[in-house]
Amino acid sequence: MRTSVKLPLAVLAAGAAGLGWSLAEAQAYTLRRFSVPVLPAGSSPLRVLCLSDLHLVPNQTKKLDWVRGLAALEPDLVVSTGDNLAHLEAVPAVLRAHEHLLKLPGVFVLGSNDYFAPRPKNPARYLLPYGGKKRIHGVRLPTRELVEGFSEGGWIDLNNRREQLKINDLQLEFVGVDDPHIKKDRYSEVAGQADPTAALTIGVAHAPYLRVLDAMTADGAGLILAGHTHGGQLCVPGYGALTTNCDLDRRRAKGVSRYPGNGSVPTDAWMHVSAGLGTSPYTPVRFACRPEATLLTLTAAA
Repeated sequence: MRTSVKLPLAVLAAGAAGLGWSLAEAQAYTLRRFSVPVLPAGSSPLRVLCLSDLHLVPNQTKKLDWVRGLAALEPDLVVSTGDNLAHLEAVPAVLRAHEHLLKLPGVFVLGSNDYFAPRPKNPARYLLPYGGKKRIHGVRLPTRELVEGFSEGGWIDLNNRREQLKINDLQLEFVGVDDPHIKKDRYSEVAGQADPTAALTIGVAHAPYLRVLDAMTADGAGLILAGHTHGGQLCVPGYGALTTNCDLDRRRAKGVSRYPGNGSVPTDAWMHVSAGLGTSPYTPVRFACRPEATLLTLTAAA
């Protein structure tokens, strides 16, 4: 066979192998674990399960069962950062996935995919800044049913709200916003300095846009939790994420970091960005970026 023929065949074979791997990786659900020193001296550790970006459709039983199984971790707190839905009829499946977790203390915010169903679109848009300036929305989803299901289960709705919750012997303050990606965040409605009597103030948002991170950090939040980025979803080994689908730098597309990390505020916050558990049903692939949930162990600061 001539070399000119071998090369295209090799490229096609590599492409097929890469596609097959990325389809399999999108179902390789992984639990990440991190320790974060944010509690007052002498505090006992607090275990926080972070869930994000399920993008669930009713027939995804493997993902549903995997999430149900996380209740066996017996975390002290569950934080959901949105984008649970990917189908008009997904709310019952989402609530079934969270059935046992709803028996634990929890808080939640919403993402754009809790409001609008996904639509087919050019996947190259994801590589544009913020996913392209033009928003492409699908049909309206039953958001109220989702919120009612979580709230009736006992979780606290943090969409543009500030609340407090006592976990074990620790009084925690939460400040949350609705999804900044579709400009539903109203931080001015919850702005204010962190409660000095609380052991920790935790900021919660779906999409980690800098305007929200800056405001939460300036007000004294010690920990910020977010999702949305999918960790880049399609990453380059040794390089990482190509995009975050927002204005956060790609080096912090997932995992734990300090924010802002440049000394511009008296005390940097700790931040965790989840790579999430799902994808759009129209692009069900991940590469070098496994779907994940995270168990954060909050410990006493040095």
